[in-house]
Amino acid sequence: MDGRKPNPPVGRKKRSLRFFFALFFAKGTALVLKLIGRKGTSMPGSWAIILCPDFLARMPRPKTVLAITGTNGKTTVSNMVEDVLSGCGYDFVCNRAGTNVHTGVASALIANSTLFGKPKKKELAVFEVDERSAGNILPQLQPDILLCTNIFQDSFKRNAHPEFIVDILSRHIPGGTRLVLNADDLLCAGIKPGNQRVYFGAGPLPGDTQLCENLVQNVRVCPQCGQPLAWEYRRYHHIGKARCPACGFRSPQADYFATLSEDGAMAVTIQGEEYRLPLPDSAPMQVYNSLAAAALLSEFGLSPRQLAEQMGRLTVSESRYSEKEVGGRKLILHMAKGQNPVACSRAFDNIRQYPGKKAAVLFLDDFFDAARSVENTAWLYDADFEFLAGEDVVQIVVAGARHWDVYLRLLMAGVDPGRVVHMRGTGEAAGALDPEKAEAVFILYDVYTIALANQVREQIGKRITEKAGGGRHDN
Repeated sequence: MDGRKPNPPVGRKKRSLRFFFALFFAKGTALVLKLIGRKGTSMPGSWAIILCPDFLARMPRPKTVLAITGTNGKTTVSNMVEDVLSGCGYDFVCNRAGTNVHTGVASALIANSTLFGKPKKKELAVFEVDERSAGNILPQLQPDILLCTNIFQDSFKRNAHPEFIVDILSRHIPGGTRLVLNADDLLCAGIKPGNQRVYFGAGPLPGDTQLCENLVQNVRVCPQCGQPLAWEYRRYHHIGKARCPACGFRSPQADYFATLSEDGAMAVTIQGEEYRLPLPDSAPMQVYNSLAAAALLSEFGLSPRQLAEQMGRLTVSESRYSEKEVGGRKLILHMAKGQNPVACSRAFDNIRQYPGKKAAVLFLDDFFDAARSVENTAWLYDADFEFLAGEDVVQIVVAGARHWDVYLRLLMAGVDPGRVVHMRGTGEAAGALDPEKAEAVFILYDVYTIALANQVREQIGKRITEKAGGGRHDN
């Protein structure tokens, strides 16, 4: 690690006979899975924790552990951090190929260990951590630095209110863990008050306002005195810069402060000096993701020069967002997490802000709940479907088990029913779209339906090229 010293090594529980039995059984499970061709599974970690519940506390870990959590953006930020570290020559263990719950972290450590549990990659680990599962991970793993991207309302089955997640994190983050927090999110900024911390935040961006357009506004009053907050600017939901006229409380000062330059780069103040860092995307959410990654990597010890060199090579993961041009039209895949009103609202807003005439294909059903027909639809009334009501959104195709519910919500949002087509079968979606009406087609999909989204994009692209009399797809 360059420049900065890590926290002193934390105490680990001694390895017991039970631990070794769990480790050997987990390694045997991993070997069997490899022989039958199954990869990226958390089953070895699941067995290890079943056989030894405090397995993570006993498992030797690399010298330095970085952890990334938060409601939205943690996967994107984790991928950015890992790509920059790889580009700088670091060799580390991570859970990128597995899950972000405790079984996935355990599986990554098992895969990185010798037969008796010693880490093969001894210096560094980077783990994405599910915020709801933090109590099962953070006290045992004891990360040296923890980044929290933001805290938002998530699906009803995961948390009833974001303050519930703040409480989980505050109770389970170890006292010696250094924090990197979002200064523009008062929920995130207030996590674990006694810990050492730095903040990241962004200055005024295009589209900022003092009023909030979003239905979900989780921070309305001062967390200290309960009086209404005044906003210098608001970005979306409760993201922005606030102060309390009654008691003087205000958003914390950002140690890593970013502004956008005219050429789309990001000017970031680091330790009092301003540096230019490239951006893979200038949308506000991606500004925060890039800034969060830069802040964590700087706290780890990378220099601004290293950050600038490596961040210029980053792109947004194609599992989250990708554009493809076919016959002069943009076909855009955009992830919108099932039952997550904030993630869907951000996707709807991106459609609204995109120039020209747009069409949208919505696959918004939660993949697992839709299969059982028990999905809670209340979240639809927290998502900002109103952003799709503009006349420049010329067609909306809704497909899936809850297509009638989404159709009703679109009508309540003021969308012209003549612009909406809906059906249960997702296989019919591509045929229902008229791509000639729009210059860009957005396909919104759940975390586990990217294969479906890719298939529909290919079908739409084929229709465009066939109508044009043949030709090829242009990437």
